[in-house]
Amino acid sequence: MTIRLPRQVQWIIQKLKEQGFEAYAVGGCVRDSILGREPEDWDITTSAKPEEIKEIFRRTVDTGIAHGTVTVLAEKEGFEVTTYRIDGEYEDGRHPKEVWFTGMLAEDLKRRDFTINAMAYNDEDGLCDLFGGQEDLKQGVIRCVGEARERFTEDALRILRAVRFGAQLGFSMEEKTKEAAGALAGTLKKISAERIQNELVKLLVSPHPEELLTAWELGITKVILPEFDRMMETTQETPHHMYNVGVHTVEALKHIRADRILRLTMLFHDMGKPEYKTMDPDGTAHFKKHAIGSERITKEILRRLKFDNETIRSVTRLVYYHDYRMPPDKRSVRRAVNRIGKELFPYYLEIRMADTLAQSAYRREEKIADIRGVEQCFYKILRDGECVSLKEMAVTGKDLIGAGIKPGPQMGEILNTLLEEVLEDPKKNQKAYLLERALNVYEEK
Repeated sequence: MTIRLPRQVQWIIQKLKEQGFEAYAVGGCVRDSILGREPEDWDITTSAKPEEIKEIFRRTVDTGIAHGTVTVLAEKEGFEVTTYRIDGEYEDGRHPKEVWFTGMLAEDLKRRDFTINAMAYNDEDGLCDLFGGQEDLKQGVIRCVGEARERFTEDALRILRAVRFGAQLGFSMEEKTKEAAGALAGTLKKISAERIQNELVKLLVSPHPEELLTAWELGITKVILPEFDRMMETTQETPHHMYNVGVHTVEALKHIRADRILRLTMLFHDMGKPEYKTMDPDGTAHFKKHAIGSERITKEILRRLKFDNETIRSVTRLVYYHDYRMPPDKRSVRRAVNRIGKELFPYYLEIRMADTLAQSAYRREEKIADIRGVEQCFYKILRDGECVSLKEMAVTGKDLIGAGIKPGPQMGEILNTLLEEVLEDPKKNQKAYLLERALNVYEEK
């Protein structure tokens, strides 16, 4: 087995070896290289202690010195170099109470989470695979190093990571690993919201977001996303649907591209349905105005998981408007773009299409034709340069002040009146006309 190491990694390993230390590329970069993927990061493990690493390399940063990690700068890139270590007792299900440095690679590798992440490589010694990681890569298996319950007890986040790796790689969990993950899923409550968020997003944007169902089966979502469990319990007795709300959501995730905002929106778009479900006497279900509840729940969850404000703003807006309908004519579409926002409208179109494809075949062709018609109108509006917002109008508040209109709430009302006229007829977006119209409205008020 030969892995092509970046020259900076080769240089760091060689410098360490010249000083009498062992050094290897380790972990995910080795795994991805064997799979023929381009590693995102290259990590190096070594028998050299942190102070020795800093003596060998002129440019370093103490990024995790307590745990033996020093970042070595090579050709303007940083590479984490970590001393072989043995972890002490994990008291909180997240971090070892203490670590000890060791001179043995085997001791360092056996503390790692999964066999596929516990391989090391350098050009001289080749692949060091003590736990069958290469075979598990061939078989498509996620297996803990050693005893699964011990690995998950050390760091509960590994339970979610096991599902996430399965989603990214298309692998399945080995039986004992899966059994331990289910048994210890409740310990995920010890993990910070930020770490949960990071793993959840990686799962969602993976090639297999349907592994969310594995997380549900193992009891993981019950801890980190109980709202999804409610969706899995909510049936949809309507000709438009053939799945319960949770499975429909997973199908919608599969039908939309792997964009962070889009996948988050699809996860949350129907979370209001359990609360808003009503039943007709004939047994037909309805979920009228569920988007209102979905928006509220989405905001609550995104805040709970410590997402940034821009993500919260974009996702909640798309969730609120995910089921917004309009005829496929330019007048109606201009108004819809004004409500949803020009930047988010292409996302809205993708969301409606994925939502439709995850429903039953009932009236599907009609629904798709409607979406395509709206899409054509939208791009024609863009090509024609038609105004869809206040900032695109030919006049501004400053222009109105110059025309003698006093600043204040009334000015905002006048601008909105002008915008309504322009949305109705984009030919009216002319400065002279709008100023004259503004003065007329001002005098009328």
